[in-house]
Amino acid sequence: MYTLTEEGRKYLDEGLPEKKLAELVKNGKISIDEAKKKIDNFSIALQWARKNNWIMAVQGEIEIIKYTENSEIEDALKAVSDGKNVDDKILALLLQRKLVERIKESLEKKAEKFIGKEVTNLNTELIKTGLWRKVRLKHYNVEAAGKIIYPGKRQPYNRFLYQVRKKLVELGFKEMSGPTIETEFWNFDAMFQAQNHPSRDWTQTYSLKYPEYGNLPDKKIVENVKAAHENGWKTGSTGWGYKWDPRKASLLMPRAHGTALSARTIASKPKIPGKYFAIVRCYRPDVIDATHGVEFNQTEGIVIDESMNFKNLLGLLKQFAVEFAGAEKVKFLADYYPFTEPSVQLSAKHPDLGWIEFAGAGIFRPEFTEPLGVKEPVLAWGMGIDRLAMFKLDIKDIRYLFSQDIDWLRRQVI
Repeated sequence: MYTLTEEGRKYLDEGLPEKKLAELVKNGKISIDEAKKKIDNFSIALQWARKNNWIMAVQGEIEIIKYTENSEIEDALKAVSDGKNVDDKILALLLQRKLVERIKESLEKKAEKFIGKEVTNLNTELIKTGLWRKVRLKHYNVEAAGKIIYPGKRQPYNRFLYQVRKKLVELGFKEMSGPTIETEFWNFDAMFQAQNHPSRDWTQTYSLKYPEYGNLPDKKIVENVKAAHENGWKTGSTGWGYKWDPRKASLLMPRAHGTALSARTIASKPKIPGKYFAIVRCYRPDVIDATHGVEFNQTEGIVIDESMNFKNLLGLLKQFAVEFAGAEKVKFLADYYPFTEPSVQLSAKHPDLGWIEFAGAGIFRPEFTEPLGVKEPVLAWGMGIDRLAMFKLDIKDIRYLFSQDIDWLRRQVI
């Protein structure tokens, strides 16, 4: 059995040097100096091209005599590479040119350097040649614990967010997007939240110092929202009964909840029926503790469909709690939000912290959706995805989601 040497493999892949030289001069004479610059292994190419009687060199120039593109050498190299037999005469020539070698000899040469030495791993050469009998094998203590390897992986919370996003997309939801810095119009007014509502106080939301004001959207949308606040517009509501101030609606603020993206989506003529979601960073002044932070991620979602009702919403919320958080016990409590009716709170039981609220939901009020151009029912929810992650990752403190504790990070499953 024979195998190609490194040089033989190179010639099989790139072509014989003598053929390259013959092809270079077949259309006309060329100087030896110029040929040297263009042909690798020039001396070998010149030697074998002359032996094949393909070329002649006269007075520093090379010219063609007779050249055929067919080459027994190349055919033989291909045959050896494919494990086929080769004519003895051609094989002797290949051995002479050191383009092939006996497999056993090749293996023995590679294996001989290990003889008499201690080896950790048995390789192919030692096994096939039987030379493994002449080496000293390193002893292993099979009861000793091996070195723990910590492979690179996603940060646990980042991985959880990716999995939630992936599952929502697989369920047919389309992802919404919007700016982190919002006007109060999209964060409050478009959702029929009165301008004197306590949640718009400086103690409940952040505001932007500079620039202080932003631009309001399309004039028609602004007029519809203004009318909804002042007298209910065409929704059958009486509104809030006050004079709406566009200046206050123009104030800029870091987004306080993901529902601002739902308002933007509803106003953008969405596909109906349709399902939409967002996982976004939100900001609220709060007392930092085990379940609260001043900035957090929220998973916002809406389903727009004429056939949807409150019972569908409860089933959807329960599925999320079980699928995304792995919660074993969930419960629903009646709640109030300015922009949904009816409204519900979803809580799940944490093994250490007890019952934790992690979602508020409801059906958007007509005063919210109709001024923005949608008359169909809109199921909506906002989930504290950070609290969902606490369930999934089995942690007791929400701040640990961003922990730099290397031991904890290493123990997390990929």
